[in-house]
Amino acid sequence: MEHDLIIDVALCIVAAWVLAVVFQVIRQPVLLAYLIAGFAIGPFGFRWITNAHSIETIASIGLILLLFMIGLEIDLKRMASAGRLITVTAACQILGCLGLGWLCFRFTGLAGTGLEALYLGVAAALSSTVIIVKILHEKHELETLAGRITIGVLVLQDLFAILFLAVQPSLRDPAVLGLLVALGKVLLLVSVGLLVSRFVLPPVFKYVARVPELVLVGALAWCFALAGLADILHLSREMGALVAGVSISTFPYTLDVTSKVTSLRDFFVTLFFVGLGMAIPWPTTNLLLLMVLFSMFLVGSRLVTVFPPLYWMRQGHRNSLLPAINLCQMSELSLVLLALGKSSGDVSDKTMSVAALAFAFLAIDSTYAVFQSETLLRKTSPWLTRVRMPDLPADAGQAETAAPARRIFLLGFSWTASSLLESISLDRPDLLKEIAVIDFNPQVNERLRRRGVHVTYGDVSRTDVLQHAGISNAELVICSLPNSLLKGATNLKLLRQLRELNDQAKIIVHAERLDDVPRLYSAGASYVLTPRLLEASHLMEIMAAAENDLLHQKREQHQETVTQRDEIVP
Repeated sequence: MEHDLIIDVALCIVAAWVLAVVFQVIRQPVLLAYLIAGFAIGPFGFRWITNAHSIETIASIGLILLLFMIGLEIDLKRMASAGRLITVTAACQILGCLGLGWLCFRFTGLAGTGLEALYLGVAAALSSTVIIVKILHEKHELETLAGRITIGVLVLQDLFAILFLAVQPSLRDPAVLGLLVALGKVLLLVSVGLLVSRFVLPPVFKYVARVPELVLVGALAWCFALAGLADILHLSREMGALVAGVSISTFPYTLDVTSKVTSLRDFFVTLFFVGLGMAIPWPTTNLLLLMVLFSMFLVGSRLVTVFPPLYWMRQGHRNSLLPAINLCQMSELSLVLLALGKSSGDVSDKTMSVAALAFAFLAIDSTYAVFQSETLLRKTSPWLTRVRMPDLPADAGQAETAAPARRIFLLGFSWTASSLLESISLDRPDLLKEIAVIDFNPQVNERLRRRGVHVTYGDVSRTDVLQHAGISNAELVICSLPNSLLKGATNLKLLRQLRELNDQAKIIVHAERLDDVPRLYSAGASYVLTPRLLEASHLMEIMAAAENDLLHQKREQHQETVTQRDEIVP
């Protein structure tokens, strides 16, 4: 048996790697390669592996590690800053998809019974944390407002799934007591996690901090300990891993643990997706039709339950539509819930097959959609305006006619721009009335307005937005955003747009790569920011201070400087 397991794992990894290399060459999503690899070597393909249970066991470790790492990266304070957006959106999305799903599946014949329709409704309400986090990480969008809304909704979806898992055994004979018991178990799990991480783990980690391996092993032990506790409480092991990660996310060892767990996680997550590929049955015409129906409902339900509440809360087209696109796939937990329903006789084999095909189809389809979300946004925005759902006005609540001309423009407002504005506030407050900011984050824009800064809501890569904001009259234009944060554009493309609109202004742009600097100067940049060189110069000063035993003075000066600043983007 052990020998068979090793061979099965080897086949999975080799098949996944070979197809991943091929898909990398043809510029296709690697996730698709893993799913196809699983299908090819599984019971519906070449039948090299006919018993996928051993692979599923190993793959579940990958899901636990992934949820643990997501927990490590969750900033509760930052999530709380967008709490109303996330809570309202998640409630509308989960309850809306559940209700619409039950009606659709019950009366279209996809579900044979009301209870099976309930399972399908729950399955359709959940989105894939694994897929979304992976894609948003690759696109550098986890820290954007749309990314934070997406991740926040996913967390609440997971909580909903945990509650459903807790009451699932009593669905044939539902009772209020079962729900209360489930809530009690969740509260117990969270309470244990927070109390132990608050009073027990800090001194233990501090004691073993001199041996990095013990910090890593301790973090993993804590992850699997809470996962085991969740299992004992008949809750999801993944929920326990998530709570474990959140509970130690403020520890100073988090980054080191995350970096070391990443490669381990990637190995197991690869097996997870290969295992899912093995579960995909050979499609028949009837199954394909039902899969298309289920997939159309899921995508449509995301659009009608996510976009409207965000748009109603004045988040504009971008931050209303992108989360809806991000969430357009089916969760791995959905397959788990349906499998439990099948084992209890509530879900049929046909429904399981339809769900497995829909999961694979949506995983592939949504991957392309999320990577092309900027293009979809640009094409959809004019249509939304025509049906009387306009984007936020460019002045976003300010009277443009009453506003004096601004001579300094900040294009995009992230960390560097936030620090610059704070320095101006402290050293040259008279300049604030001459500054205009263009950005599409409504929360940041509101905080800027409270400080008296003129803000134009919009995408800095759009020529019409730049024209409306008055860029043609600018004397100084600064873009401190790297190319990775300029969606649908680059600093070079933006610079050329700016020069077409204003050939007299002094324009400062950002360069991540040194070989981009000559091209930017040739295109008309007045100055090119190269933060890596500035950081290197600063590090040279710190090294000199360390050699002269003056590092403590530098640190005190740095701490004093940081505590005196009240930046908009922390």
